Amino acid sequence: MTFGQQMLFFFSAVGAFNGLLLGIYLLFIKKLRYLPDFFLGLLLLMLSIKVGISVCFYFYPDWPGIIGHLGLSALFFTGPALFYYIKASFQQEEFDLKNCRKIFGILTLVLGAVGLLYLFFPIIWNHYYGTFIYTVWSIFIVLAVYQFYVFSKQNTKSSHPFVFPVVFSNVIIFLTYQLISTGWVQIYCAGGSLVFTFVLYANFLILFDNKYQRISAKEPNKYSNKKIPGEKAGNFASKLEQLMDSEELYKNPNLKLSDLAARMNIPAHQLSQLLNDNLGKSFSTYINEYRISEACEKIENGSYLKIEEIGYEVGFNSKSTFFSTFKKIKNTTPLLYKQTQTPSEPRIQSSNL
Repeated sequence: MTFGQQMLFFFSAVGAFNGLLLGIYLLFIKKLRYLPDFFLGLLLLMLSIKVGISVCFYFYPDWPGIIGHLGLSALFFTGPALFYYIKASFQQEEFDLKNCRKIFGILTLVLGAVGLLYLFFPIIWNHYYGTFIYTVWSIFIVLAVYQFYVFSKQNTKSSHPFVFPVVFSNVIIFLTYQLISTGWVQIYCAGGSLVFTFVLYANFLILFDNKYQRISAKEPNKYSNKKIPGEKAGNFASKLEQLMDSEELYKNPNLKLSDLAARMNIPAHQLSQLLNDNLGKSFSTYINEYRISEACEKIENGSYLKIEEIGYEVGFNSKSTFFSTFKKIKNTTPLLYKQTQTPSEPRIQSSNL
């Protein structure tokens, strides 16, 4: 191995190793305290596995071919991880985690089914497996970029300050690997790994610089109160309560924080601050309290609706969510609550004629 190859191997391997450590930290050590970090960790982990295997294969081509396919399998999840990283960063509390798990489950099943084809058609599988992986990667990269463009055009504020560098970096890595795989650019296969290393450390510099600037900007106000000032918060709270009572927006099962903020003509982050810091409630808790309160009124008034129908009527989109939320807020089930509210009917005693 020449000195130039040794340097190429060193820098590529170091980038893959550091990306692997950072991915493990975000996934397992940080313990999912912040959802976008989870997807960023998954993205880094999968890319680092792919990059590390590519480097090893370039310098040690005698490795079993199945290891290379494991690297491609890791690459399969980088596109979905980027897509949901952007989605979680912009949607914040409105992010549908249940649907995300469903999609990842389907993708895992698809990858497993394609992998099983190796047992029956090994020659065809070896020829087309890489094409399949790169096609899925391409689709999700396009979807991720489009989604980022849509959110940016809507001026939706991201909860994660580094979305653009992450998106831009992944596009650079994607284009590099695509150009190498198609043969349009004649450079070492490990060149893609070197690009990953360069992009990774460039992002480190950007992230730490931005973090330092944010800390410096916040330093004079580090002890300031996060709450909205009393009079202003009171006006917002009154307007919010009046809006909920008059228009009954809570009955909309698809109501989002941004929708409610738009009706109040204030930014979504300011409404979130009012709810969390001034009222001490999350958006979902605030809305669900209104729903459960009206459900109780309907039960107390002897509504002809069935219990589950009452849940749908007041804004819940499923029976299970209504029951679990009712139990959480009222510490009893809707049926038991109804039994305590329904007066017992007097018995009709027959008289002897």
